[in-house]
Amino acid sequence: MEIVAIDIGGTHARFALAEVSGGKVVSLGTETTFKTAEHASLQLAWERFGEKLGRPLPRAAAIAFAGPVHGEVLKLTNNPWVLRPATLNEKLNVDSHILINDFGAVAHAVAHMDASYLGHICGPDEALPAEGVITILGPGTGLGVAHLLRTEGRYFVIETEGGHIDFAPLDKLEDKVLARLRERFRRVSIERIVSGPGLGNIYEALAAIEGVPFSLLDDVKLWQMALEGKDNLAEAALDRFCLSLGAIAGDLALAQGASGVAIGGGVGLRIAGHLPGSGFRQRFVSKGRFERVMSKIPVKLITYPQPGLLGAAAAYANKYSDVE
Repeated sequence: MEIVAIDIGGTHARFALAEVSGGKVVSLGTETTFKTAEHASLQLAWERFGEKLGRPLPRAAAIAFAGPVHGEVLKLTNNPWVLRPATLNEKLNVDSHILINDFGAVAHAVAHMDASYLGHICGPDEALPAEGVITILGPGTGLGVAHLLRTEGRYFVIETEGGHIDFAPLDKLEDKVLARLRERFRRVSIERIVSGPGLGNIYEALAAIEGVPFSLLDDVKLWQMALEGKDNLAEAALDRFCLSLGAIAGDLALAQGASGVAIGGGVGLRIAGHLPGSGFRQRFVSKGRFERVMSKIPVKLITYPQPGLLGAAAAYANKYSDVE
């Protein structure tokens, strides 16, 4: 069965044709990317995608949406589109659709993707478990969190808002970072630290703690400076970022009873080369009486280029596995 897979973010929406059969994604076509600001609605971008293909679109859609998907009206802060789930079949001229959270889609993608797209970070260098829970998290604009349960040849995805749990400092410097951020935010969640904008929050806090002058930089420039080692303060902020990512990954694995962890998100890929030499593993494992347990958990990095599209298609295949 042919469907249209869609991944809607704040800035871009990606479309691709996919084939699903027997509960699996058989193929995923080349993506077409639109800037959401250049189209007034999902319906108009859908029509534009059909025009680019030069053929009628399939009458089924799988949509990943970067936000909560419950409610009569869905809206993103930086996205002009308004989605009304109850009218999607009519607006897109489809017979069936599925609408899921973007990080739920990433979890579906992990359930389907080849092991070659899961790079090793730490723990045993082995495949993610075929049975049990896998924690999925990824820093991007925010911090996405989900978990994947595999059991008896089936799998289930549970979407969460785990990125909004409280940030827990683990040393005296992080105590000071937290105190500084509390002056700016009513509540400091882990997403204030472990996300694309989180690096800037750490950078500004460290500058205040060290008493050194600094310039406010946009996220792209700051990340570039940190990764290239061109600024000592930015580099120190990145080290702290990796420590906190390791800590929260370990906390979530403990809370979810996981026997495997997969890290995705745009920032996850960006720091792939930096993680092995950082304090990520130390913080992931350092869970007191559970250190031995934590050391046996394989931690992987998702390298698949478009997990949102794959995951949307996989979610449709999982739900409509009897439809071909």
